[in-house]
Amino acid sequence: MIYRHYATPEAVARAVAEEAFVRPSREGWVHIAVSGGSTPRLLFELLASEPLASSVQWDRVHLYWVDERCVPPTDVESNYGMTEETLLRHVPIPEGQVHRIAGEKDPEREAKDYSWLVGSELPFDGEYPIFDVVILGLGDDGHTSSIFPHQMELLETDQPYAVGVSPRGQKRVAITGPTILAAKKLLFHATGQKKAPILRAIASSAPEADRYPATYIFRHRSDVELYTDVKL
Repeated sequence: MIYRHYATPEAVARAVAEEAFVRPSREGWVHIAVSGGSTPRLLFELLASEPLASSVQWDRVHLYWVDERCVPPTDVESNYGMTEETLLRHVPIPEGQVHRIAGEKDPEREAKDYSWLVGSELPFDGEYPIFDVVILGLGDDGHTSSIFPHQMELLETDQPYAVGVSPRGQKRVAITGPTILAAKKLLFHATGQKKAPILRAIASSAPEADRYPATYIFRHRSDVELYTDVKL
């Protein structure tokens, strides 16, 4: 784990923006998978505002999603919908370079279709498509992507995207373990004191961390970068 600590959630988000969007887009084409939830909202709002909005070469960015709830894009729970509201309508990213997960479609079918899409757009490492950057979040139960503790098998599923089910029964289309691990750059963006016990358990290799899907990712990639305001 590469631990990157900042004093505030805004400082964390600015650092993620620079590392995941600004610098890579200045170097060439970049394929980025972003997460949903409350933490990325601040990241997207900052990217949509100056000076960051003008610092990203948006015509070089291809945007994908780590996961999506199985709802229409107009639903308040849609990860794409939140990204569109806070970021996409404010920056000049070409429409054809925004690759949303169609949460309104049949989950199993869309998981296969999105797996095909990323496979056709991204280079392969021989087995899995390779994102330039994957930005993961962290749930209060240790889940990441939409891989929850009761579905640890998704950490080893060959299909790049599969159907996850939240503890309350909501289906989601989610990136799986091998494709996460194949990314060139892998970031966790986790802020707030609710995440502190999870992060400290993972960092200290505490026994309870074994049940967290996020732990699997940290253990299988020593170069995972953790951007956080939590002191470990």
